[in-house]
Formats: sequence, structure tokens, C-alpha cells
Amino acid sequence: MKASEDSGRKRAAGTPQPFGRLVNVSKSFEADGHSVLAVKDVSFQFRKGSLVSLLGPSGCGKTTILKIMGGLIPASGGLIEIEGKPVTRPYPGVGVVFQAPTLMPWRRVLSNVLFPMEVLGRNDARAKARAYDILKLVGLEGFERVYPRQLSGGMQQRVALCRAIIHEPSILLMDEPFGALDELTRLEMNDLLLDLRRVTGATVLFVTHSISEAIYLSDRVVVFSKRPAVINLEFEVDITYPRSPQKRFLKEFTELERRAGIALGVVK
Repeated sequence: MKASEDSGRKRAAGTPQPFGRLVNVSKSFEADGHSVLAVKDVSFQFRKGSLVSLLGPSGCGKTTILKIMGGLIPASGGLIEIEGKPVTRPYPGVGVVFQAPTLMPWRRVLSNVLFPMEVLGRNDARAKARAYDILKLVGLEGFERVYPRQLSGGMQQRVALCRAIIHEPSILLMDEPFGALDELTRLEMNDLLLDLRRVTGATVLFVTHSISEAIYLSDRVVVFSKRPAVINLEFEVDITYPRSPQKRFLKEFTELERRAGIALGVVK
């Protein structure tokens, strides 16, 4: 009996703690005097440096889950932890990218990217050098003095990405950031995100309603039902990196698309 207990302790000690986890998270909103349940008993966890997609139909509660994880809104019940600490309010180790770039039109590109460093009181020479480096990394070298209105939608979203990672966050929360882009630009942004994730080592939680996008980007996909959001399926994406457009045609890729489609109710 003692040998069995010792073995169990060793296994437990050797199991890495998750970087983040949600345990029985629920969220209700008040609407017209009624309580509307948006998220119901959602539990999942993820590793440091992983890219996890939250996949589900529009309006199912994915964005609500992301906001809870960022400390932007409180959960009605359950536990949210990042790096072993409960999330109850916004925290400096998070970067957020929304579907719209939400750039400040009166600020030039460089000034937009540096805004988080101003808020944190770290807008020094090192911050400016990093801003130039990441703008170069996303293909915007030479656009530092340009205003957002002078950029295409894809270029504006690149600026938003730079702004989200300028302070070197440990986790990046992305809410359908490429949903408003044309298909070719969206594919380019997918590859750019994978490059940024490789270079920065950030953990990424990515909300999308595109099955193909979720599988192409992710180490793991969490598939949600219609509102209230409950988890219908979780699966690992065992397709090697680096990802390339050709891998979208692999048998393994199309099989994962089929499984996700069944879980979403769009494939019989």
C-alpha cells in the first residue's frame, strides 16, 4: 500500500501545473429584467506557450469567456487562474487583440504601439527600440510615422498586434482578430501570428468561428455549443510545426475539420 502511495506522489510531483485553467466557470447577464445564462460550467486548462482556439458559433459566449480570462468582466461562478493566481481584475501580464484594431486615429503608428508602455510608465529608449523591432517583424518597417487612416485593414491589425505584445505579456487573448479581413489577408495574418508566437513564446487564447482557422493555428481546440456555452469537444492538433498552407489538405487536417463540424452540428 505504501509503495502505491509513494508512486502516486511521484507521479503527481512530476505532473506540470497548467499555465492557466478555468474550473466550472459560469456567467449570467441581466437583460430586460431577466437573467440570461451565457456560459455554463466551463472547465479547461492549457500549457505555457501553447496556442488554444475557442471555436464556436457567433454569439455562443466565446468572447465572454475571453473577457473573463482577461479580468475585464467577473465570472458569476467558478475559478479562473493564470500562472497559479486567481483572475479577478485586469492584470499587466495580458495582451488583448479585438476584431477591430481600435487604434487611436490621432496617434501615428509608433505612438499607438507604445501606448501600453506609457500606461505602465515604461516608455523609454528600450521600449522604442522594441517597438521598431516588432514593427519590422510584422512588415511595417518605414510606416512608424504614418496615421492609421493611411493603412489598409490588414496593416492596421498588424499595428494592433504589435501594441498587444509591446509589453511582453505572458498571455495573449485574441477575439476573432482576423474576422473582418478578406480571405487572402486572413491567411497571411494566420502565418504572421504563428511567427509572432514562435518568436515571443507567448501563450495564446484565440477566439474564432472558423473551423479551418482554429485547426491551422492551434495546438488544442475547444469547441463550444450554442449559448449558453458548454464544451462539446476538446482535441489536440497533432500536426507538426511549422504550419504551411499545404497542411490544410492533409488527411489529418480534414479529419479534424470533420470532428469539429460534427461537434458544432454543421456536419452529420
